[in-house]
Amino acid sequence: MDFINRFFKIPQADSSIRVELLAGLTTFLAMSYIVFVNPSILSETGMDWGAVFVATCIASAFGCILMGVVANYPIALAPGMGLNAYFTYTVCLGMGVPWQVALAAVCVSGIVFVIFSLTGVRKAIIDGIPQSLKFAIVAGIGLFLTLIGMKSAGIVVDNPATLVALGDIKSPSVLLSLLGFFIIVALDHFRIRGAIIISILVLTVLSIIFGLSEFKGIVGEIPAIAPTLMQMDFKSLFTAELLSVIFVFFLVDLFDSTGTMIGVAHRAGLLDKQGNLPHLNKALLADSTAIVAGSALGTSSVTAYVESAAGVAAGGKTGLTAIVVGLLFLAALWFSPLVASVPAFATAPALIFVGILMMKSCLEIDWNDLTEAAPAFFTITFMPFTYSIANGIAIGFISYAIVKALCGKAKEVSIMAWIIAALWVIKFWFFNN
Repeated sequence: MDFINRFFKIPQADSSIRVELLAGLTTFLAMSYIVFVNPSILSETGMDWGAVFVATCIASAFGCILMGVVANYPIALAPGMGLNAYFTYTVCLGMGVPWQVALAAVCVSGIVFVIFSLTGVRKAIIDGIPQSLKFAIVAGIGLFLTLIGMKSAGIVVDNPATLVALGDIKSPSVLLSLLGFFIIVALDHFRIRGAIIISILVLTVLSIIFGLSEFKGIVGEIPAIAPTLMQMDFKSLFTAELLSVIFVFFLVDLFDSTGTMIGVAHRAGLLDKQGNLPHLNKALLADSTAIVAGSALGTSSVTAYVESAAGVAAGGKTGLTAIVVGLLFLAALWFSPLVASVPAFATAPALIFVGILMMKSCLEIDWNDLTEAAPAFFTITFMPFTYSIANGIAIGFISYAIVKALCGKAKEVSIMAWIIAALWVIKFWFFNN
């Protein structure tokens, strides 16, 4: 106990081992839905469900433990929501890229992230991106996840005349999905921990009772990870089209991880007097290393989770909290039969609810300044309407540069923003196919 207190500097953080353990459990309950959702999403690419489940648990555990040991922050990591959707629906299903090549793109983006975390390039990129676009990207991904969740639930269906339409609202899967969503909202309102995981389990039980899915057990053997382990295909990776994929993986994770870490650290009182996060590079290094490890195991990009704030609210202030989360992810490996019993519509409410949380970033956009609001609106709407996170980011940067220039505010556009906008224009004009 003395060693743990000294290593994590728990007394100096005005905490205790008991509080840190409780905080870790709280964070795990808040984000454990990823072990249900991630295999469900990535398996649509043709990846083996069991292998993705194992990769999700191990990659999450590795990232959490690394964050706790290296940076000593109560920030948990797991395959990111939004990044897994981009991996599946845009890269693999939309562009027809084999999942092995997509994993290679994730790996390269992680390596680039490692390099940039060790240099000043990361800070230059973050400082050069307009604030309105940073918030718009988060909101757009939230709307994109909501559309995916509604599609999985059957709430939204395709229609040749109107593109989309309302599904069969009387369908059992639709009704149960809506019930699950309302359960999450109610539980979250009353601050009941694990609202999302409770909803998933309730819908799974109801689904089994009504004969909509099969109960496969609770505890069982750990599935084989071999189908996805070290399956990255680098041979077909370095084309202009896939370079843009790497760029999006890197850019989204850069915003996601940095913003989440600073937000959670602020909640925990870990920022210095200037509002900066000490040892941010160590935290980002842990995050980027977890991306590379995750791609080798067989999952999309690993990133910091905003649900870490739940553990911080429970008193977590050190890396011991993150390590507890990691150990619980490892324990989850033995519950694959339970996870396999969860139908797709049971995880749909989680996507919709996460979408709501991400849409809150819209409040930070200056809607009174049209030179900020218009590009932000394009960023948000292009993601779901073109079914591509990349398109939303691209149109956001391009429109930002054009609108500012036409309105006589070209000086407000940073050099980095001009460069990124120019790269997207080149991509669309010469390499869109």
